[in-house]
Amino acid sequence: MFKTFRFPRWPVVLLGLVAALPSAYADTYERRLSNGLRVIVREDHRAPTVAHMAWYRVGSMDETNGTTGVAHLLEHMMFKGTPAFGAGEFSRIVARVGGRDNAFTGKDYTAYFQQIPKRQLGRMMRLEADRMRHLTLDAKEFAQEIKVVMEERRMRTDDRPQALLAEYAIATAFQAHPYRAPIIGWMNDLENMRVGDARAWYERWYLPNNAFVVVVGDVDHREVFALAERHYGVLKPRALPERKPQTEPPQRGLRRLVVKAPAKLPVVLMAYKVPVIRDLEGDGDPYALEMLSAILDGHSAARFSRSLVREQRIAASASAGYDAIARGPGLFYFHGSPSEGKTRADLEAGFRAEMAKIAEDGVSEEELTRARNQLVAAQVYKLDSMFGQAMEIGELEASGLSFRDEARLVEKLKAVTSDDVKAVARKYFNDDALTVAELDPQPLDEATARSATSPSARSH
Repeated sequence: MFKTFRFPRWPVVLLGLVAALPSAYADTYERRLSNGLRVIVREDHRAPTVAHMAWYRVGSMDETNGTTGVAHLLEHMMFKGTPAFGAGEFSRIVARVGGRDNAFTGKDYTAYFQQIPKRQLGRMMRLEADRMRHLTLDAKEFAQEIKVVMEERRMRTDDRPQALLAEYAIATAFQAHPYRAPIIGWMNDLENMRVGDARAWYERWYLPNNAFVVVVGDVDHREVFALAERHYGVLKPRALPERKPQTEPPQRGLRRLVVKAPAKLPVVLMAYKVPVIRDLEGDGDPYALEMLSAILDGHSAARFSRSLVREQRIAASASAGYDAIARGPGLFYFHGSPSEGKTRADLEAGFRAEMAKIAEDGVSEEELTRARNQLVAAQVYKLDSMFGQAMEIGELEASGLSFRDEARLVEKLKAVTSDDVKAVARKYFNDDALTVAELDPQPLDEATARSATSPSARSH
C-alpha cells in the first residue's frame, strides 16, 4: 500500500522532551525464552494501562506468486477461534474488560495488539499464545472471510483510483522483488485461495521462534517475563523455512505508465529507487533522505506546499514520502494533482525543477533546522502514547534493526547537514531509477463518485 509520511507540525522541540528520549529507552528490558520467543518490555507508569503486541517476522514479501494476500488473509483468520475459544471470542473478551484489539499486515511483518487495563495482561498473553499455535482454521469460516477480504480489496483499491495508481506504480517499479505485489493480494489469487493455503502459511511461519512480544505500560518487567514464560514459554519451536535473498535487479532507464480510472482529478506519482538503512552506523544516505522528505513535505512552509501549491500554483496538492526502515528495497515518492489549467506534465516538471534546485543550490540552514525539529519532534511525541512506543519498537525489530537503536537513529538524523541533503538530491533523483505513473481521470457516474469518496474499510 502506498503511504505518504507526514510529520507533526510543532515549531520547536522542547529541550526537556528531547532529554526524555534516553531515559525512556533506558527503561526497556528484553528476555529470550528457551523456545526462541523474544519478549521486550518498556516500563511506563503514567497510567494503569498496557499495550501488548505480538509481532511475526513475516509479511507479504514472504509470499509467492499464486498466493499473494495470504499473509493478510491469515491475519483475518486469527480472530476465528481455537478449540479453547470460539470464533470472535478473543475480541469479545477484550471488549468486556474495557480494552481494544486489532491487527495489521505489512510487507515486512504481521502484528496483533491489545490495549487493556494492566491487570488483564496475563489474560491477553494466554489468549495470544493460544492462537499462536492452536488456530482452528475452519473451512466454513474461511469461505466467509475470503469474501470479506475480496470486498476489502474492491473498496480499498479497485474502487479508489489513487490506490489503484499506487498499486500499478509499485508493480512497475519492482520487476522481481516481492514488494511488487500488493499486501491485500491480487484479486485472481484471492479468488483461487483455499483454506489449505492459509493453513500452510500458519504452520510455516506462526512459531514462537519467528515472533516477538512487545509490552509497554504500567508494569514491572520481571513480572511480565514471568507471565510470558507461563503462557508463551510452553509453545514448541520448529525450524523455519530458509529465506533466500530477493534482490531487485538494477533499473536501466525510466519507466512510465498511465492508468485510466474514474476520478475527479489527474494525479502524478513519481517513485525513485533509493536505499534504506542496512548498517546503522555505516549508512548515511537514508538519514539525509529522511531529512529531504521533511524539507519537501514536513510542514506547512515546506518546499512543495510553498512553491508548487501557493507560489507557482502548479499543484492543487503535492507531497513527498519515504521510509528509511524496511526489510526490502526503498522508494522515495512525489505525489500530487495539478491545479486547474495545469497538466500532469506541468506538475512533473515542477517536481523535477524543485529537485534540481536542491541538487544545485542545497537547502538553507533555516529549512534544515525546521525539518530537523519536525523529525525529532515526531520521535519525541511517540512517547506520549504507549501504543506508539510499542509500534516503534516493533517496526524496528521487524525490519532487522533493534529497539536499542532508537536513540541513535535520532542522533543520526540530527547530524544531517545541508551538504548531505544536496548530495542525495544529486545522487538518486535521476531517470535511470525513476518510475512515473499518471492517473488519467475518466468520467465519474454518481455511484462511482460515492465509492471514490467513501471511508476506507478497516483491516479487521
